[in-house]
Order: sequence, then structure tokens, then C-alpha cells
Amino acid sequence: MRVKDTLNLGKTKFPMRGNLPVREVERQQEWEENKIYEKRQKLNEGKPSFVLHDGPPYANGNIHMGHALNKISKDIIVRSKSMMGFRAPYVPGWDTHGLPIEQQLKKAGVDRKSMSVNDFREKCREYALKQVDKQRKDFKRLGVAAEWNRPYVSLDPSFEAHEIRVFGKMAEKGLIYKGKKPVFWSWSSESALAEAEVEYHDVTSPSAFYGEKVIDGRGVLDEDETYMVVWTTTPWTIPGSEGITIDAGFDYAVVQPEGDEKKYVLAAELVDQNAELFGWQKVQVLKTVKGSELENVLTEHPFYPERKLVTMLGDFVTLDAGTGLVHTAPGFGEDDFNVGQQYGLDIVVPVDDKGYLTAEAGPDFEGVFYDDANQISLDKLEKAGLLLREMDYEHSYPFDWRTKKPIIFRATPQWFASVDKIRQQILDQIDGVKFFPDWGQKRLYNMIHDRGDWVISRQRVWGVPLPIFYGEDGEAIMEPETIDHVAELVAKYGSNVWFERDAKDLLPEGYTNEHSPHGKFTKETDIMDVWFDSGSSHQGVLADRDYLTYPADMYLEGSDQYRGWFNSSLITSVAFSGKAPYKQVLSQGFTLDGKGRKMSKSLGNTIVPEKVIKQMGAEIIRLWVSSVDSSADVRVSMGSFQQISESYRKIRNTIRFLLANTTDFDPETDQVPYQELESIDKYMQVRINHFTKDVLDDYAKYDFMNIYKRLINFITIDLSAFYLDVAKDIVYIEAADSHKRRSMQTVLYDVAVRLTKLLTPIIPHTTEEIWKYLKEPEEFVQLAEMPAVDHFDGEAKLLANWEEFMKIRSHVFKSLEVARDQKLIGKSFEAHVDLYVTDSVRQLLDDLDTDVRQALIVSGLDLKDFSKASETADKFDKVAVQVTHAAGEVCPRCRMIKKDVGQDAHFPELCQNCASIVTENYPEAVAEGLEK
Repeated sequence: MRVKDTLNLGKTKFPMRGNLPVREVERQQEWEENKIYEKRQKLNEGKPSFVLHDGPPYANGNIHMGHALNKISKDIIVRSKSMMGFRAPYVPGWDTHGLPIEQQLKKAGVDRKSMSVNDFREKCREYALKQVDKQRKDFKRLGVAAEWNRPYVSLDPSFEAHEIRVFGKMAEKGLIYKGKKPVFWSWSSESALAEAEVEYHDVTSPSAFYGEKVIDGRGVLDEDETYMVVWTTTPWTIPGSEGITIDAGFDYAVVQPEGDEKKYVLAAELVDQNAELFGWQKVQVLKTVKGSELENVLTEHPFYPERKLVTMLGDFVTLDAGTGLVHTAPGFGEDDFNVGQQYGLDIVVPVDDKGYLTAEAGPDFEGVFYDDANQISLDKLEKAGLLLREMDYEHSYPFDWRTKKPIIFRATPQWFASVDKIRQQILDQIDGVKFFPDWGQKRLYNMIHDRGDWVISRQRVWGVPLPIFYGEDGEAIMEPETIDHVAELVAKYGSNVWFERDAKDLLPEGYTNEHSPHGKFTKETDIMDVWFDSGSSHQGVLADRDYLTYPADMYLEGSDQYRGWFNSSLITSVAFSGKAPYKQVLSQGFTLDGKGRKMSKSLGNTIVPEKVIKQMGAEIIRLWVSSVDSSADVRVSMGSFQQISESYRKIRNTIRFLLANTTDFDPETDQVPYQELESIDKYMQVRINHFTKDVLDDYAKYDFMNIYKRLINFITIDLSAFYLDVAKDIVYIEAADSHKRRSMQTVLYDVAVRLTKLLTPIIPHTTEEIWKYLKEPEEFVQLAEMPAVDHFDGEAKLLANWEEFMKIRSHVFKSLEVARDQKLIGKSFEAHVDLYVTDSVRQLLDDLDTDVRQALIVSGLDLKDFSKASETADKFDKVAVQVTHAAGEVCPRCRMIKKDVGQDAHFPELCQNCASIVTENYPEAVAEGLEK
């Protein structure tokens, strides 16, 4: 019998390489065949619930890395909650209405104008459902556990009906109204947009400083050649100008430049700044007046002398740019509109749906695209001698987030949901929501506090109709009876019924209304904003399914959803039921490329999950998600995944070692009670319990990055660099059934089980593979519970002693490293250490009750008095270390250098300890030795 056959070298069939791209697919098939998600739900029946409500991604195209970050984060939370004693069903959803799908069909050659509305809507529906299937496949490949066979989709009749009922409840409360107000108007989409559909980019616009002649100074200004100096960054809107806005509290100066007959009015604080801009060499200040004194001063429109412009007082004028006098066109801006309403101005909107100016703008502008009209306005001002300065102005400007084209502010008749009427109620509800990060609360609060009413109508066809009828006199009809009836029809037939049937066939049988004495009705043709779709999901999903809860425990989406889904859901929920739709909100940043740039196809810097999965596996993306601070924007590159692959390899190899060295360990018969464990094993048992508690706390706080850091630290420092290194000297060398070996195997096995369970929410494919090699009762680790946190008598003292020893160990290792550099030793087993210690350290080592030499992984150790340390010893606090080369020969079995090698005649190549172990436990080896 060979010497190496008497070693308990760990062997396992658990493969070193994961081969994740292949094995993950096999694992997912196994989960589906065994209905693991359904079994987990059944297992958790009756437990406290935790419902994470899925914000619906838009059904268009394959998923990107932002989708992966979002869905995996949700999956980690849901899986961890399921294993921590919560009933945590997860229903995925999709947003399937809106302009992008219409645009995709147009790109595909579908001619909307050549077919009926219903035929076009059917094309949209077919396209949307194909995208849902495509994205569902992508999400499932990431290993996301969910109710994939019954997701929620916003085009489902049931969902649409709930949305209509939400609208009906808001209408019943007087929160829905029609008005002509400036809205974000996308000329590229030919539709109004909500705030959440707008993104901002820095642009350079032509700004104009120009004079408007005073024709009625109200006794404050001289009408003789006096001009109000107005500033605008949108010269094309001057045809719609109705007035000038100033601030009541500002001082305004009447100045006259040297050599100029004209007098000019502008903010006193900006006189010097503007004089330089206009090239005025010397300026005489004739008088200074308060803005409040200039109210109702009339000026002459620069293009249309017959139109009088009124000077108004507003609170949006600033002194950080311009002149302190703002050109005001009520049809082209919310501030302009509001101040114009106060002064009873007309709303002039001389621009059409496509962004072209109309005849109302005058013959010079008719048929001109708005952006081209800037130059026409500037030329007309120049020709009239009114243009004081034209200059480029850099500022942030809103763009249509889908078409990426700039929008315009345009007053059009639209349907609005009133935020103002329930604003305080909404703000009060925000106070009861917990936010991660906590700054999210203030962000959402400020957005609701400052936002205007919500324009909910869209001039499109692919969406849920506004269930509004009109009487013969044009009066809008939004009664509970009519809206409920429409909701019932939609629930049965889908929203297509609105477009298929005439108005009379959509109303309750026998319905009459005073606004239609002849019984004739028409119906609204606009559809609802898609944010109203997704914002109604608290009723269409949470309140609709009895196994979910309303409010949800959590909404988790990107930080852009503070003005999107978090916002619209909150408004509709408070309007509908008086409460927020969520108890917690977790927001994440965006995924950027390695240089911090937004990923885009045009830049060629996109990294799609599919590519990473094919090369490395979904587990690498999942582990990456746990490693990043997703509360801020996250940079990602292929290099990021390569680094994570190294971490994954470290995790896998560590657990492989644990499995290999517990193959002959049966937890039912071989487990050693804590009180009887060896000291070093007690220490690691306490450490793994503390680690377990910390990780479970991090799961509860949704701090995945901290879990990742703890995991890598525990595996690298506690296990690989210490415990597992010492373990080789025990599990390989000691007799198979010895107490010392079973003690260590008890802890090795427990560490393996705990790590496997704790890692399951993050890398479930790998942990299910590991689980097959453990001797646990559950067939799948996903059906197990998280490990309990145990506490032991005296663990604080034990931990403190071992942590003090670890400091001494680090001193010894430094000396060993120096000896290695000096070529005195190679491996640590070649060393003999004289350790000079103080009395307190000697007592500490005695209290440890452990083989200190073994814990230091050296062949020899002598403890000596600290006061007798040699001059050549390395001095540290309370200890000194002298390293010499161990004397003797190498025992091939334990790898240590011993002086007693060969003392046993039966085993002349072994040290006395190994010979004793072999003699006692391997009689066949003894017999073979005797024969020789």
C-alpha cells in the first residue's frame, strides 16, 4: 500500500470549470420541468408576504444591460425574501402601447393610412406580443424566477378595463378636465408628451435683445422714443407675443446711450452688462423705478403695430441672464400662459402639429418650419431697427425621448389630470414611503411639489381610449354609468371595441343625457398617455390578483422613474384610493460604458447581455450586478466581466475544496457538537455565523455590493488564506474517523451549506449544481431556507482571542516572507520558528487550546521568553520572531521536516506521527511493511 493511499486527500466529482453557457440552460430546463417557482410559492403559503411589483419594460427589441441590472436586482431580492420566510410572488409585466411601436411598423413598411384604425391596431398588437416573447426569453435566460406563464401586459383587456376604471374614479372626483394650455408638443411625433417622455440636452439657440416701443407709459414712462428692452431665446415665437413680463421687486432703469435719441428700459442691475453687449460707450441713467410701477405699460408689437403688448408682473423673471424683461407668448410656455391668464391675454398659437407656422403668424412666416423662422424674426427686427444684439445662448432644452428631436411648447386643447387638487394629499403619502437611497424621498417630493397638471391625452391610435363621449352641444360626458359600461365592454372585447363601434353602441342601452336631446353622441378620438397605462398597474395587477398585495412592498426601477412610473403610479393611486401604491422605492442609476458614456449603437459602445452570456454565462452578469453600486450610474465593459469571472472562479474553487474534503462526511452520524469542536474549528464556526448574520442583514437592506465584498473577503482571507490552508494539515493527514478530522469536517460542511444557501439569490445556477453534492434534505437549494444564525456560550471571548492570535500570525508571516526572500526557506513547512512572547501572549496561546505550530503551518515551533529574544530576531509588539531552516528530513506524507523521520522500522520514510496514524488506522499497510 502506497504512502499516499493513507492520505485523506479530498476528491470530488464537482467540476473545476463551470461551463456556464451550456450548463445554465440545462439547469433552467430542470427548474421548469420540476416547477421550482411554483413549489417555492406553495412552500411559502401562509407566510408574511413581500410583493415586489415589476415596472413594465417597453416591449421593443432585445434587452440591454440596463434591463439585466434591473431584472437581476429584482430577482435577487425576490429569491432572498423567499428563502427568508416571506411569500414573495413575482409577476413580470410589459408596457405595450404607444408611439414607438407605431414607428416600428412604419419602418417595417406598414402604411397606416392605407388601412383601417382597427387593422393598424391589430398590427401593433401582433408586433408588441412578439416583442414580449423575445424579451421574456432573454429575461428567463438570465435565470430570473417569475410567473412567466401569466405575466401582466398592458394590452390585456382586463388591464385596460382597470385603467379605464382608474380614469373613471378620477373623473368622478373632478380631477379630469379639458383645457388649452401649453404642453410639451412633439412635432416629430405629432402628439403631446408628458414630462416623463421628455429628456434634456444642452443646445445652442439664437437669442435676441430687441426694443418694443412704449405707446402708453401710464405716467411712469415717456412715450417719446422710449423702448422696453426685451430678451428671448426663441425668436420664432415673437409672432405669438402678447406681452412683457417683469418682476415687481426689481429696480428698472431708463437709460439713454450717448449719441442715441432713443431711451431704453432694462433692469438696473444689468445696465453695465448689457451696455457692453450692445456696444454703448457711455450711458446716462435718466431715472430708476420699481417693477411694480411699470405694470400695465403698453408697447407696440415689433411686427404688428396694431397689436398692443401689456407689461405684466411675474415671479419667473431672473437677473442671471437677459435684461430683466421677458418676451411673453402665452401659447408657447407654461409661465407665459399662467401670467397671461392673470392678465386676460389671448392665447395665440400660430404653429401647426408638424411645427410649421400658420397664416396667423403673418405672410412672412406662413408655412415656415419653426426653427427656420428664427432667422426671419431676427431679419425683421434688424430691418425695423429694433435689434440691439443677436447672440448664441447655450442652455438645456427638452427633447422627445423617443424620436430624439427637440420639442416645442404649444398650447392645444388637451385632457388633463389635476395634480393641484390632490397635491398635498400626494405629498403626505410620500412621507410614509421608505426610499433607497434615502435622497429619493426628497427628489420625488420636489417633483410632485413643483409639477403642473398632467396632460393625459395623446393624438395617436395605439393605446387605451379616453372613455369620453360628447353631447350634441359639444359638452363632454364622463359619468360613472358610461365609464363603467365602457370598462365592462373593454374587459370583454379589448380596447379595440372603442374603435370598432359607434358611440351609441358603446353607451348603456337606453342611455339619455340632457346634452343630447336627439340621442346623438360622438366619442373622443385621443388615447391615454402610456404613463397612465403603466401608472394604473396598481389596480390592473396588484389589486386584481388576490395573491398580490396593494400597496406593493416595493417598486424598483431606474432613477429616471422619479418623473416616470414612480410619479404616475403615485398620482393615480392617491387619486383612486388615497394611498401610495408602494411602501418602499428603490432606484438605480444607468449603465454606462467604461468611459462613462451612455451606451448607444451610434457610438458602437453597447454591451448586450446575450454576448456576455454566450462567452461567460449569465452567472457572471448576476455576480456583476451584486458587485456594483447601482444607486449611482454604473460603468460596464467586457473587462468588468473578466474581473468578475476571476471572482467567480475563486468562489467555485473554494467550494470545490469544501466539497472535496467532506465527501466521506455524513452530517447525520459524523457531526461534532460545538462544545466538542477543536478550538480553531469553534473559531471558524463563530466566524461563519457572524458572516451569515451580516449577509442576511445586507439582503434585508438590499445592499448587494456589501454582500459581494463580504463574500470575497471571507473566501479570500478567512478561508483560503487561513482556515483551508490549515485544513490540509488535518483533513489530509489525520485518520479518517479521528475526532480532529471530524471536527474540522463538521465546520467545512457547515460553511459549504451556508455559502450555498446565501449565494443562491445571486448565482442560483451554480448553487443548484453545488447542492447535488451536499447531503441536505431539500432536492433543490431554492426550496431551502436561509441558514439560521447560531450563538454560542463564550463566543465573544473566543473570537477576541483568535483575532489577537491573527495579529501574532501576521507578524510570523512577515518574518517567514523575509526568510523566503533571503533564500533561507522555500515553503513555510521548511521553517522552524522561535517565537519569543510576553507572559500575556503566552497566556493567550494557552487559552486558545490549539496546536499553534499547526495554525502557523511551520514544521517546528518553540515558545520562548520575550526578554531573551536574540539580536537577529524580528521585533514586533509583544512578540519577536526568529526563523531558521527546520532540521531533519521531509516526511512525504505530511510534508513537514521532522527529526524523527525513519524511527518506525515498519515505515522508515515517515515521521513518527504519520507512522502512528498509519499503524493505527491502516493495518493492511502494516502487514505489507512486515512482509517487506
